[in-house]
Amino acid sequence: MFDLEALYACLQTIPDHRDRRGLQYPLASLLLIGVLAKLAGQDSSRAMAHWAQLRTHELSQLFHLKREKMPHYSTWSRVLGHAVEPAEVEAILGQFFVSAARAAEPQRGSVQLALDGKALWGTIPLGETRGVHLLATYLPKQGVVLAQMRVDEKSNEITHAPILLSQLDLRGVVVSGDAMFDQRELGIQIVQAKGDDVWTVKGNQEGLREDIEVLFQPHRKRAGTSAPPNDFRTAGTMEKGHGRLDKRTITVSSMLAEYSIWPELAQVFKLECQRTNALGVTKTEIRYGVTSLPACLADPKRLLGLTRGHWGIENGLHYRRDATLREDHAQLRMGHAPQMLAVLNNTVLGLFARRRETNVAHARHTFAYHFDKALATLVA
Repeated sequence: MFDLEALYACLQTIPDHRDRRGLQYPLASLLLIGVLAKLAGQDSSRAMAHWAQLRTHELSQLFHLKREKMPHYSTWSRVLGHAVEPAEVEAILGQFFVSAARAAEPQRGSVQLALDGKALWGTIPLGETRGVHLLATYLPKQGVVLAQMRVDEKSNEITHAPILLSQLDLRGVVVSGDAMFDQRELGIQIVQAKGDDVWTVKGNQEGLREDIEVLFQPHRKRAGTSAPPNDFRTAGTMEKGHGRLDKRTITVSSMLAEYSIWPELAQVFKLECQRTNALGVTKTEIRYGVTSLPACLADPKRLLGLTRGHWGIENGLHYRRDATLREDHAQLRMGHAPQMLAVLNNTVLGLFARRRETNVAHARHTFAYHFDKALATLVA
C-alpha cells in the first residue's frame, strides 16, 4: 500500500487559515480523507463527502475526532475554497514528492520538467468562455507535479511561466515546452538558474524557424558541385500497436549555434513523425525545435526522448485528470476550491506513480477493495 503516514505528516505542516474558534476537523485530517476518497474512486467533492460519511466510524477513530461525525458537503467546499492557499499546499506537496523523485544535486540534463497549462472546463460559468486555468510543471518520468498556479483571467500562460519556474530549483533540469513558451526572456531565466531548455519552434519567433528550415532543406545537386559539409546526426524509433505504425526521426545540428541570436542556443533539430493507420494511410508531421543542451550532453537519441517525454504531461497528467478523475466535470467554483481539487488529483496520481501503476482506474478499484489495509498503515 501507500506510505500514507508520511503523507499525513507532510499535510500537517500546511498552514490552516481558518479561525481557530469552533474548529471540529483538523486540516490535515480533512485533506487526507479527501486523498483517500479520491484514491478509492470518488471524483467530485459531493462524492468525497458521501464516501466519508459512509465510513464515519473508522475515520473518526483513525483521526481521533471529538465527535463521530464527518463534515457536510458545504464544509468541504469552504475548506477547499478558503482554508488554505493553493501555492503553499503545492510547495509542500511538491517537496514531498520531489524528495524521492530527484537528487539534490542532479547532473546537467538528467531531469526533465514539462511545462504546460490546462483549463478546467467545469468551472466555466454559463454564458462565459473562460473558467479556471492552471499552469503546471511536471516530471514526466516520475509522474509528479512539482508546482502549479492559477492563470489570471486577464493574463496568459506566458506571463505566469517565469513566476512558476522561479519557485523551483532548476539546477541540472531540462525544461521542455511547446512553441508558446519559446520566449527569449524565459530561456535566459532558465539558463541563469543553471538549467536547460528544449522548445518547439513555430512562427511566433521571427526568423528562427526559417533559419532552421533552411538549414535542414535537402541540397540541390548541380553538375560539378558537391553538397556543403554539415554535422547532421539522426536517431529514430518505430512503434507498432493499436492498429497503427508510428515512425519518428530526429535530425540534429549545432551549426546555428555560432551565429544565431537566440540566447544560449546549442543545437537545433527537425522532428519528422509518420503515422500509418490500419488502412495504410500515412500522415506526416514535421516540427522544429531548439535546445541549450550541447551535443556532448544530448545526442539525437536523448533529444528524441526529451521531445517524446514532454507529451507525458498530456498523457500522464492532463488526460488522466480528465478521463479517469473526471476533473472537467467538477463544477465547484468557491474560492480556491477548483485549484485544490486539482491539487488532490495531482497527489493521487503522484502516489500511484510512486507505485508504478500504469492503469489508474484499475488501481483505484483495487484500493477501494483493500481500504482496510490502507487504514492499517496509518498511525494518526
